[in-house]
Amino acid sequence: MTSALEYIQSLPTWLVGRVAARGRGLVSDAIAGEGLKLMHHAVLAATAEYGPVAQADLGRRLAVDPKDMVGILNHLQEAGLVLRTPDPADRRKNAVTVTPEGAALLGRCAALAKAANAELLAPLNPDEQNQLMALLTRLHEAP
Repeated sequence: MTSALEYIQSLPTWLVGRVAARGRGLVSDAIAGEGLKLMHHAVLAATAEYGPVAQADLGRRLAVDPKDMVGILNHLQEAGLVLRTPDPADRRKNAVTVTPEGAALLGRCAALAKAANAELLAPLNPDEQNQLMALLTRLHEAP
């Protein structure tokens, strides 16, 4: 007979959560050397993807509280990674763009994240890695 704890730890939701936490930790540690936290990285990437983008729109796209977004953008701007300027379409809003330094940092972080993910998947052979990615993608895309 299994204990309640053993039962919980055998659930797919628990296992996926633990693996996800390990993966986040590996990526977080990898990009920390570049002065970024995971959310800073996500905001920088979204700014590169959508920019120039209104600060408020960026927060909505990433589901980040406006007060938190201000702090994140302050950090990124102080580091020279983004630039906030008045939005030409509505001068009451700030438009956020990635600087060349921010774009270069995104490239370095992509390489670091790739290495961290390779470490996460190292116990699996290449076929198993591909199978895992296919299964995770199916679960992610399911209705």
